[in-house]
Amino acid sequence: MASLPEPPLRPLPWRRMVWVNWRQHRLTLAGVAALFGAPALYILVRGLQLHHAYAPVNACQPAGSSRCAAIAHQFSATYAHGAIVTAGLLQVIPLLVGAFVGAPILAKEFETGTFRYAWTQGFGRTRWTIAKLVPLALAVALAAAAFGALFSWYYQPIVNVGGDSDSSLLAATIFDVHPVTLAAWTFVAFAIGALAGIILRRVIPALFATLAVWTALAFLTGAFLRPHYQAPLVTTSPAIPRSALVISQWWAFHGKPVSLDMLNRALRPIDIQALTLQDFQPGPATPPSVGDPVRYLSRQGYTQYTSFQPISRFWTWQLIEGSWLLALSLTLIAITIRGIHRRAV
Repeated sequence: MASLPEPPLRPLPWRRMVWVNWRQHRLTLAGVAALFGAPALYILVRGLQLHHAYAPVNACQPAGSSRCAAIAHQFSATYAHGAIVTAGLLQVIPLLVGAFVGAPILAKEFETGTFRYAWTQGFGRTRWTIAKLVPLALAVALAAAAFGALFSWYYQPIVNVGGDSDSSLLAATIFDVHPVTLAAWTFVAFAIGALAGIILRRVIPALFATLAVWTALAFLTGAFLRPHYQAPLVTTSPAIPRSALVISQWWAFHGKPVSLDMLNRALRPIDIQALTLQDFQPGPATPPSVGDPVRYLSRQGYTQYTSFQPISRFWTWQLIEGSWLLALSLTLIAITIRGIHRRAV
């Protein structure tokens, strides 16, 4: 009597794969908790001190008086530099997540060969990949968003006091440590690491590839892409808000841009020496007979133009950057899943 064909195996339920992933990556999740938790504790303690120190500034009346300005200046001189340094150090959080969470998650499976066993367990390689990537990606993105919200609260007194361009919300080291962008940069770092893992199939090479690609993307974004999310404003007024992001400055004569040589020739009647760019601001390096070169050039018909981005565009930029980083992250995750689906055992 011929035996009946065996019925096909039913796919394993998602909850079982989630449980397996939890067992497999619980130490990784603990590392993520420590990575965000330790600096979060520091930010919380320092934030309480910062808000306590800001209370006299906020309570000072009348707000525009010289006494209140002196109190605000003293507060900024005491705390702004430390806050800027802290924000700069926090730039490494997405990088560490990508290198030590995203890169090993699939690369380790290929390096050790355990993917072969996993793919024979009735779950399917595509569902297996989704179950491994999506929960961890959501976990690190949500943790980053919560940490970014904590940093925003911590940094708010510095914003309220106002300062120079280094402490502005649009500064490169400050902008991407807020909720939207920190979550987006962490997500894209994780996605870069996961894709590097299936391409290189070794943990260490994938780790270094993630470091290199993420760093290059962050540099190009901060230096070239972000300042042009919106068309900059152009003004001839020297009273540019200190919190604004200055894009460029140039001189023009009757509306036509002029070169440095032309400016030097215009300034020669003041002094026989040809001036350089550093002489354009009054200071110890300026010969006494020169006076104020800016005022002199203005009297001669020259106009200084400044293009800048106002601080009011901060949240618009957050949404713009968060949106394209999210799209890039989802694209990288989709490529990773597709690569796993098509890969031969």
